This record gives sequence, structure tokens and C-alpha cells, in this order.
Amino acid sequence: MTQAVVIELADALRARGWRMATAESCTGGMIAAACTDLPGSSDWFERGFVTYSNAAKSELLGVPGALIEAHGAVSETVARAMAQGARAKAPVELSVAVTGVAGPGGGSVAKPVGTVWLAWCTADGVWAERCLFAGDRAEVRSATVARALQGLLALATGQVPTNEMT
Repeated sequence: MTQAVVIELADALRARGWRMATAESCTGGMIAAACTDLPGSSDWFERGFVTYSNAAKSELLGVPGALIEAHGAVSETVARAMAQGARAKAPVELSVAVTGVAGPGGGSVAKPVGTVWLAWCTADGVWAERCLFAGDRAEVRSATVARALQGLLALATGQVPTNEMT
């Protein structure tokens, strides 16, 4: 399914003359890899930022350290800032950011394993959503990639990403 979504995404981005970037924490570059697995992706994929550490989020994407300290790396505020930072740092029309707890450790009562914040950014604004994915580390990361791609496709086709798309 992921490859089919990437093909649709590629077609939609090409049709609009758009390029995209990723800002990834918990997926460690998996969204970028899914995109660049498609031949010809250089037409529409500009770059990916793997910002696994808080320092990388600040240094590469411009996310204020105080924001991370106040809200935590896995938060709506940080996901939005990551998406905005990726779009600001790359010559693109569309970006996606993901930050979450893939497990098996690292979860808490407030942010259990499987908690992921996703955000998408265009010139029209930033959309964010919280997901709670079930499964082990690989399943959480895979579900995050799929959801990120669905949101990208929605925006590339003139829609808004919604929870109903999952």
C-alpha cells in the first residue's frame, strides 16, 4: 500500500510543480526512504532531515530548545515547529514532520508507546494530529510512515489531512 500511495503522491506533486521535504524523528528517515525508493523521485523529493535528537531538531530545523523543554519532543507544538522548520530550510511547497515514541521503552502514562505527533506544512498553514499506533517498534514506525504519506497525498491533491484518512 505504501508504494501505491507514493506513486499517487509523486503524480500529484509533479502535477502541481511542487517539491517536498521530511523532518523525521521516530521514523529515522523511513518516510524519505519510501519516497526515494520510487525512480524519478528527484523530480519532487527535495530532502529529508533526520532529527532524532532534541539538539538536531533545534540545529537543523530551528525548533527552539525552550519549546522542546516546555512541551516535550513528542508534542503537537514540536511537530508543528519541525514541519515549519523543514519547509523554511528547504525550497519546498510541502513538508511533513513526525515525532513519537516507537518503543519498546520510553513511554509514559501521558505518552505511551505508540504515541506519534505528525504535522504537515504548506503555504496555507500547518495541520497536526496525534495518533496512537498499536504494535511493536516496527509496526509503530510503519504505521507512522503510512499516515505521513496519506497526509502528504491529501495536501498535494488539494485536501486537508484528517483522522478519517487512517
